[in-house]
Amino acid sequence: MLSLRLVVDANVMVSVALKPAGLPRTVLLVTITKPARLYVSRDILQEYREVLSRTELGIRNGLLQQLMELIKRHSHMVGSARRLQVARDADDNIFLECADAAKEDCLITGNQKHFPKFWKPRS
Repeated sequence: MLSLRLVVDANVMVSVALKPAGLPRTVLLVTITKPARLYVSRDILQEYREVLSRTELGIRNGLLQQLMELIKRHSHMVGSARRLQVARDADDNIFLECADAAKEDCLITGNQKHFPKFWKPRS
């Protein structure tokens, strides 16, 4: 069985934390359930933690810890093979770098304007 390789932008994780009964939660559950595989890098894990810790979001520390543990337990770590400057927001390049290293099938985001419409720079 072929796995579906996925990378998830931080804004989706924020939506999971803010609306635990919403569609983003379902998306997260799909990404961590076989045959799907969630891919992350150290930079992405750090970005998730930093964004979810923003005081203006009001995410409880306990929920933050649970979400981070869930992601760590059910994701596959990759190292970025190369640095990219493709996204409109430079901070989002880490998701494209991870996607490139994981040879992903799909990058899931709620903020499409920061990412190119088509992404397959592999050689």
